[in-house]
Amino acid sequence: MDIVLLSRLQFATATMFHFLFVPLTLGLSIMIAIMETRYAVTGDKIYLSMTKFWGKIFLINFGLGIVTGITLEFQFGTNWSRYSAFVGDIFGSLLAIEATAAFFLESTLIGIWIFGWRKLSPKAHAAVMWLIAGASTLSAVWIIIANSWMQHPVGYVLRNGRAELSDFSAVVFQKFAVLQFLHTISAAYIVSAFFVMGVSAYHLLKKQSITFFTRSFKIGLIFGLIFSIFTAIEGDMHGVHVSEVQPAKLAAMEAHWETARRAPLTLFAIPDEKNERNFVEFGAIPGLLSFLGYHDFNAEVKGLKDFPREERPPVLISLFSFRTMVGLGTLFILLTIIGWLRRNRLLESPLYLKAMVLSIPLPYVAIEAGWVLAEVGRQPWIVYGLMKTSDAVSPIASSQVLVSLIAFILIYGLLGITGFYLIIKNAVKNPARG
Repeated sequence: MDIVLLSRLQFATATMFHFLFVPLTLGLSIMIAIMETRYAVTGDKIYLSMTKFWGKIFLINFGLGIVTGITLEFQFGTNWSRYSAFVGDIFGSLLAIEATAAFFLESTLIGIWIFGWRKLSPKAHAAVMWLIAGASTLSAVWIIIANSWMQHPVGYVLRNGRAELSDFSAVVFQKFAVLQFLHTISAAYIVSAFFVMGVSAYHLLKKQSITFFTRSFKIGLIFGLIFSIFTAIEGDMHGVHVSEVQPAKLAAMEAHWETARRAPLTLFAIPDEKNERNFVEFGAIPGLLSFLGYHDFNAEVKGLKDFPREERPPVLISLFSFRTMVGLGTLFILLTIIGWLRRNRLLESPLYLKAMVLSIPLPYVAIEAGWVLAEVGRQPWIVYGLMKTSDAVSPIASSQVLVSLIAFILIYGLLGITGFYLIIKNAVKNPARG
């Protein structure tokens, strides 16, 4: 098999598995901090029980995130050494800041939180969880900045055959990074919100610890409602910026072949990339793609035929991942609005509670689809417009990558079974029984 394809598959396997745990860490830390703060302020023991119940799940999830994340940075040296040599001055510095300024801080604070229950006052202990939430978010900031630079490289000069950092502030504060961070963090909060609501709904259906899980559900509901709506609004802003800086991605995710003004948005399409057309398409809405891409119904939208074949993203994957993300995002808004209307009648809404239990995996699917779109839609570039993925791979034998890919799948499969077993085991446990 091709070394580039194998290396991409290996990195995708590791990244997508790791990202099953990251969003829950980001969102759950905030919600636990809210619960513990309520306990510290009111002295209500139910909030203390909530903190410990969700805290245990948070710690399991965090541990799995660490184990699965460590291997990712090694792959830049083993599988992508040419990439590392070319952009190490920029990309490496961002990863170094993430590790030293955020990850180590987060890990230290978690140790204090675990062992500080009897040594710190309730308010001080709650403050530690807020610091953990802040450190988790800070860690995400630097990772997303690094990825955003790959999507839209700025603040660099080409010197001695390498991209070297020339403007650190341009890299950190560029619009693409800000929008991508807001989109990713709000999506992570949706994952966490639906997890808390889904687990709470499971217990409410069983009439277990009703006050405990009603309060948990409402905290998750507020998060879910706010960030489902926010993500849709911010996603529109992010989409407009992508249209400006990555027009080929816009064309791919809409299977748009011909450059046109007042470009239509097709509700359903099956692309035929070989013949540069769509096998099937229906539901075209005139001007809507122009409006969504540029906020102008008469704007010109470049078609895929305007880009060389070798510089077009895979259309089917881009189209499907975008439709999946948007469709599920719309569903999340609907479910949280229904939840808000029925928030004081949850026990009288068994069908809704069952729907929320079944919805637990859906935000995971949506957030993974979003990352597939971000990464596959950037192809064939590893650094957009600057370095192609085929030029970034290490000069190693395909057999080496194939063996390690199989090993990754087996080890991550075992980790996944163990990790999700522990999370589910603790999630379905009735806190009233200890």
